[in-house]
Amino acid sequence: MHKHLRPTLATATAAALAGGLLSFTAVTATAADSVHHPVADFNNDGYGDVAFSAGWSTVGGKKGAGQIVALYGSASGVTSKKRATISQNTAGVPGRAETEDGFGWISAYGDFNGDGYDDLAVAARREDVNGDTDGGTVAIVWGSARGLSGATTVKDAAPSSHDRWGAALAAGDFDGDGTEDLAVGSSSNRVYVFKGGITKAGTYGGRYSLTTDITAGGGGGTKMLAAGDVNGDRRTDLVVDGYKNGGGYAYNINWYVPGTASGLDSGMAREVKSGLISGIGDIDGDSYGDIVTGQNEDPADDGGPTVPESTAGGKVHIVHGSAAGPAATVSITQNSGNVPGTSERGDWFGGELSLGDINGDDMADLVVGAPGKNLGSVVDTGTVTVLYGSASGVNTMSGYQFLAQSTAGVPGTDEKGDRFGGEMKLTDVTGDGRADLTVGAFGENEGNGALVYLPSNGTRITTTGARSISPSSIGVSTDASPYFGANAAD
Repeated sequence: MHKHLRPTLATATAAALAGGLLSFTAVTATAADSVHHPVADFNNDGYGDVAFSAGWSTVGGKKGAGQIVALYGSASGVTSKKRATISQNTAGVPGRAETEDGFGWISAYGDFNGDGYDDLAVAARREDVNGDTDGGTVAIVWGSARGLSGATTVKDAAPSSHDRWGAALAAGDFDGDGTEDLAVGSSSNRVYVFKGGITKAGTYGGRYSLTTDITAGGGGGTKMLAAGDVNGDRRTDLVVDGYKNGGGYAYNINWYVPGTASGLDSGMAREVKSGLISGIGDIDGDSYGDIVTGQNEDPADDGGPTVPESTAGGKVHIVHGSAAGPAATVSITQNSGNVPGTSERGDWFGGELSLGDINGDDMADLVVGAPGKNLGSVVDTGTVTVLYGSASGVNTMSGYQFLAQSTAGVPGTDEKGDRFGGEMKLTDVTGDGRADLTVGAFGENEGNGALVYLPSNGTRITTTGARSISPSSIGVSTDASPYFGANAAD
């Protein structure tokens, strides 16, 4: 949802979290506009950076206030030492830490002021604003040579029309004018786009909005926004994810909205294969971004009220891009080809996804999480499957990797409820042009959460140099359950 508790995972975590845990993160291979960087670099030192949420952490005694943690890349990857841990109590950040604001659950990076440093848009979608319960706020934390510091509020465009401002965020150059734009979702079916860049004073080049056929209000609204260039025109397109009511139940729906010279055009929007987790990357190297969605909930597949046993373990849909936009769809389960594992109810294969070029062949590779996977008698410990891109699409027959905390060299052990693979981020944090993998296990130690860093050796993900990052090592309180590692910035 971007960034809200996916319904399947909501049932596995505290009811107080209703609204959102997870998000999709993507690093594209040759399927982006000319402005949005495929790798975030907040301090412009040539090493990619990542940002992960601790969205339910206690700050200043306020439970659920939330934080976000930026880990700065280096020649040896990401560590707990080179980082910034940011809350609404951090100097220069608007507002203050309050109970259940959820600051940091939702975020998106981009160079919004055009100074060469990537910035981080961060939402506190449950913050009460001027008496409006759960009105929500969005702030941009600014990049600099020293990293992230200081922030500016992105004012709600229509506070009386919706709640949960910042329920979804995405960045890109939607109109191709050479400046970064920011798309913001809420509890309504309307997405607002701030175009032409955003300054530290809070001014922007312009603003417009668009709607799609998703349900607004209540449990509706925008659940996720995913950005990338699907039709190869060097303008960013957008996938809007939400729910639609029909037949007595709510079902997931995704809309592809193309970027044009005048911005995102909802008049040209097309419904694409549903899936709660969405991202865009060029898997087959044809310079068109492919839309990847994970279908992992019950009821799930194809909008039906019942999931057949053959797909109950989860499914990934790949909608290939073309000059005309979304084209043919390919679906993958744990029963496809030689994909490791067997589809079993509650696996949530596709519960999280990430795209990035691990081996430098200019084709995006796909990492699929199954955070509900049982290994032996260990329930919901979670697993990650790495599938490599090729000219014919994702290779499900050979070359794959299957990772768990019981895999030799991976830090940690398989434990009940760890949810390893509940979030992933593929991005080049070592500066060698190859995407490295950081995996979230938000259920680790009863909801404290953790990250596992696994670098690329140039051709594959390796455990050489692997390390674990705990909440206490990066300044996140383990009072209550911070769920560190549940979401990463797109």
